[in-house]
Amino acid sequence: MGVNVSVVAVDAGNSKTDVALIGADGTVLSTARGGGFQPPYVGVEAALDVLAGALDEALAALPGPVGSVGHVSACLANADLPVEEAELAEALEARGWGTSVQVRNDTFAILRAGVDEPRGVAVVCGAGINCVGMVPDGRTARFPAIGRISGDWGGGAGLAEEALWFAARAEDGRGEPTELARVLPGHFGLDSMYALIEALHRGTIPLTRRHELTPVLFATAVAGDPVAGALVERLAQEVVAMASVALTRLGLLEEEAPVLLGGSVLAARHPQLNDRIAELLAARAPKAAVRVVSEPPVLGAALLGLDVTGAAPEVHRRLRAQYA
Repeated sequence: MGVNVSVVAVDAGNSKTDVALIGADGTVLSTARGGGFQPPYVGVEAALDVLAGALDEALAALPGPVGSVGHVSACLANADLPVEEAELAEALEARGWGTSVQVRNDTFAILRAGVDEPRGVAVVCGAGINCVGMVPDGRTARFPAIGRISGDWGGGAGLAEEALWFAARAEDGRGEPTELARVLPGHFGLDSMYALIEALHRGTIPLTRRHELTPVLFATAVAGDPVAGALVERLAQEVVAMASVALTRLGLLEEEAPVLLGGSVLAARHPQLNDRIAELLAARAPKAAVRVVSEPPVLGAALLGLDVTGAAPEVHRRLRAQYA
C-alpha cells in the first residue's frame, strides 16, 4: 500500500515555490521548496519544470511509496487574469500530476490562509499591489493588477519610482524640497540624486535594487517629510479603495468581514501606513476586521484544495493546526 495524497498544494511566487502534500485527514505528509515561477520570462513549460522539481522532491520525501495523488491546488504568481489561470490549468493537467487541477492567482492563497472559511478580502502589497475577495458560494472579486494599464498604483517598486521622481525634481528645482533628495542617494553612499540617476541609468547600481528605497521612504515619512508622508497616505488610500470595491462587489461592505493585509510592504507593519489603512477603512466599512496575515500562503493553497475535495471541518482544522 502506498501513501495516498489527497491534495497537492502549490504556492508559487516570483522568487520561490512551496509545495505541500496533504493527506485525506489533513496531515501534512511532506513539503518542498523550489525556485520562482516566472512564465512571462522563461515560458510556461520551463516555469512548470520549476514546479515539477519541487513536486518531485516532496514526493521523494513521503514516508513510503506513492499511492494515489488527488487534487492539485496551484496558486501561482503571474496568473493575473482568468484566461491565464485557465491556460496554466490546462498546462498543469497535461502534466498529469493529479486527478484534477485548479489554478488561482497567488493572492487567493494569502486570503484563504488567513480565514477559517473562504470569505473575506485580501490586499497584497509587495513588489506590486493586488486585491482579491471570495465568499463561500464561489463568487470572487478581483482586479487585473498588471500595472498602470490596469489602473494600479503602489507596491514596493512603484513607491520607489515615485520617491525617485520627487527626489529628482526636488534636486533640480522642478519640484518642492524633500529630504528624499538626500536620503535616497545616501542609501547607496552617493551624494546627489544626479549621481544616483546616473548609476541607475548606466547599471552601476542595478535597477533591481530600487526596492531597497521603499523602507527609506517610510523612514523619511516618519521623520516628518511632507512629500514622503503624502506618498504613504496615497498608498493607504489605494489599499482602502481596492478593499472597499472588493467588499462592495461581494455584498460584504455592511457586514462583518475580514480584510487581510499581506505582502512585504504591508507585512512590515509600518505604523504610519497600517494604522492609516485601518482608520480609512473604518470610515468606509465600519464592520471590517483588519489584520496582517502571518500564515504561510501554501496553507491557503492547501485549504483551497480541501474546499474542492469537500473535506470535513475537522480536516481543515487539523491542517491549520500544523501551521500554527
